[in-house]
Amino acid sequence: MVIDRGFREVSGADIAGILDEAARQDIPVFTLRTAGRTDKEAFFGAVRETLPLDPPLGTFNMVWDGLSDSVWGGLHELKCPRVVILWPDAQPVASAEGDYWIALSIFRDVVDTIAEARYTDGRPTQVSVYIAPAPTGGEAAPAEG
Repeated sequence: MVIDRGFREVSGADIAGILDEAARQDIPVFTLRTAGRTDKEAFFGAVRETLPLDPPLGTFNMVWDGLSDSVWGGLHELKCPRVVILWPDAQPVASAEGDYWIALSIFRDVVDTIAEARYTDGRPTQVSVYIAPAPTGGEAAPAEG
């Protein structure tokens, strides 16, 4: 499995390979858990619990622009050249609408802008975001890793 910068939808079967390759390359992995929910409250909660944030997000303030800035700043402050964000219990990207579409667009924007030296004082971060739709009846749930 090759870990490339960008935003990708993968199958649950790919998760183990992503985790193995990230470990092999010593790339930090942040795994969001939303129990298949893609609403604003679930996404903000998962981000607060999982991702480095700078500035921190308050628990009562759910503003998309603030979340985007906080995620970007938190990832930048890690001072890691590469990072993986895994969301293994999301919905298919093709069905994105409303809050889910906004959440995915924030990830896409962070991936694009934090990779640019001109926006990061010469210290870009290559972010790989993997969205894996929640397992359905016939697919096994991914192993913890």
